[in-house]
Amino acid sequence: MTTPLPETMTCIEISEDGKLIEATRPLPVAGPGEVLIEVEAAGINRPDILQRQGLYPPPEGASDIPGLEIAGTVVALSKDVTGIAIGDEVCALVTGGGYAEYCTAPAPQCLPIPSTLEMDEAAALPECFFTVWSNVFQRAALKPDETLLVHGGSSGIGTTAIQMAHALGSTVIVTAGYEEKCGACEVLGADLAIDYNEEDFVAKAKEFTDGRGVNVILDMVGGDYVQRNLKALAPDGRLVNIAFLKGSKVEVDLMSLMLKRLTITGSTLRARSVEFKAAIAKDLEEKIWPLIEAEEITPFIHATFPLTEAMQAHELMESSEHIGKLVLIP
Repeated sequence: MTTPLPETMTCIEISEDGKLIEATRPLPVAGPGEVLIEVEAAGINRPDILQRQGLYPPPEGASDIPGLEIAGTVVALSKDVTGIAIGDEVCALVTGGGYAEYCTAPAPQCLPIPSTLEMDEAAALPECFFTVWSNVFQRAALKPDETLLVHGGSSGIGTTAIQMAHALGSTVIVTAGYEEKCGACEVLGADLAIDYNEEDFVAKAKEFTDGRGVNVILDMVGGDYVQRNLKALAPDGRLVNIAFLKGSKVEVDLMSLMLKRLTITGSTLRARSVEFKAAIAKDLEEKIWPLIEAEEITPFIHATFPLTEAMQAHELMESSEHIGKLVLIP
């Protein structure tokens, strides 16, 4: 006999003064093509902080509750959903609503939980893995014999990019904030970790590649890194920006763009269509999920927090003292 679903749930709202507060709301209802998931873990990401600060509003039609990735059990679904059943354990990429006991998700954005992972680890997969696959392997077309430079190597995105690129045969260089973070990146598969407080990443990357430079750079820093990235790229190199922690308005000498035939690109994921995200999900299940099952790739969890301590988790992320992912447990 199926247990009746509650009429309300606990969730986390953003207050008018930019704080995360506990609230009670009606249970969400799965719309066409959607499933309702009882959330057992929810990942925290930088866009959540930007949303809390009023800098990254949710797309039209998305929940105003923060949270872009979840893991849990399907408890209800729309009549038009196929391939997923009530009781299935899944992780899912969502456009919002993750900081809650229940959350709806488009069925094509749900993936089975690898047998090697716990729920908190599975919740750390969707946002970072979709982002890295889309930007590093689709937009930048990183190849196995090429070198990838990842800024913020100890972040959730960074630890994901290191492991994915390493597992698929590329050489990986990262920048990170201090010795412990650099060491963690090397354990995960980075071939060179550069302490950006002590060393010039352009010089170190050039030295490591015998003067050629790197083929692909994944950057979430921006600011003065943009010009330095162009210097660090090899001919035909590709720079992918996914965030601008140091600012997006910069003055840049683009002569090297012509001389080295460089490509500068970037993207955001949250507002893209379900069809676009579904294609990424299909690629991940086919090409990356077997590597997770083989334990060649494992989400790196720094800490978990009760759902009601979401604000403390945000404060830790803003301090940049963590290595890897932070996860909420309803």
